Amino acid sequence: MSAEPGDHSKIHWQCQRCGNCCRWPGEVPVSDEEIDKIAEFLEMDFYEFVAEYTDIRRNRAGLTLIEKPNGECIFLEGKNHCRINEVKPAQCSGFPNRWNFKGWEKICEAVPVLVGNEQQTDS
Repeated sequence: MSAEPGDHSKIHWQCQRCGNCCRWPGEVPVSDEEIDKIAEFLEMDFYEFVAEYTDIRRNRAGLTLIEKPNGECIFLEGKNHCRINEVKPAQCSGFPNRWNFKGWEKICEAVPVLVGNEQQTDS
């Protein structure tokens, strides 16, 4: 899918809620602001949330969400339900439009949608 010459549109990858990115191993860094939002959403205290759902990042530069033993996101429930979808971290909402990794297209079921710059949103 490509834009016509002179068209200022871009491709936006629209999430299909396949859950595959939630099963991909790796860190999901969270800022203090994100922790505040998630903790409030879960009706938890900030420090209670940190103790139960985070760990120190490998580079020791902040916190990351913990994973289930099988590598899935701790907030992935059932087949593809995100328990914190309304307040998910920027890393989650930004994938694959703001960031991605080599080979992401092989695991992600997002579909390309041609949109104008002013219409782009994150999933």
